[in-house]
Amino acid sequence: MTRADLDKQPHEVAEMFDGVAKRYDLTNTVLSFGQDRGWRRATRTALGLRPGERVLDVGAGTGISTEELGRSGAFAVGADLSVGMLQAGRRVRAEVPLLAGDALRLPFADGVFDAVTISFALRNVVDTGAALREFARVTRPGGRLVVCEFSHPTSTAFRTIYMQYLMRSLPTVARGVSSNPEAYVYLAESIRAWPDQQGLADRIAAAGPWDRVGWRNLSGGIVALHRATRV
Repeated sequence: MTRADLDKQPHEVAEMFDGVAKRYDLTNTVLSFGQDRGWRRATRTALGLRPGERVLDVGAGTGISTEELGRSGAFAVGADLSVGMLQAGRRVRAEVPLLAGDALRLPFADGVFDAVTISFALRNVVDTGAALREFARVTRPGGRLVVCEFSHPTSTAFRTIYMQYLMRSLPTVARGVSSNPEAYVYLAESIRAWPDQQGLADRIAAAGPWDRVGWRNLSGGIVALHRATRV
């Protein structure tokens, strides 16, 4: 799967991420010019985690985001569809709880988490609404959701420059550092095709049962943090 307009079948998504697992964290840091570290910290802060709470990190990949969440003192567990990503993560983060799990069929009982988050993975799910409802299922009433995802830069001039980088330079840079650079053609296109800040907020609100939906831009809108509360 290399085109964003293809159906995002779960096995194809998993295979694509299996192919980039080996150098995934390094590639992300290079392509984001190191901003990925700040985005992970901002996600942890937005969740407002307290020691003893339980948080689920969906689409956790190698567990680098799950590890960051655990610094809050909360019990953080990561789930991902890609076995290759999980294996890569376990080799370097043996202490981080990581397990295989589909965002559409999470292997957890109802209402067991105080918070759920997903970073840079919601756009890769075949049914966004179903995933958001599944997140709500495993979150207790009053619990929190934070979606960290690529979005649309707020400045028109900056957006033009960013899109040029995304579609032309990003695949070229990826060829120098990624273990599967062709996957980044799809990733770039999926970012371009993703809804803007208001569009994602509308999707979250429509999926239910999420309330008090809002967002905050990071890096000029390259990334947006969407937050909601479980009804």
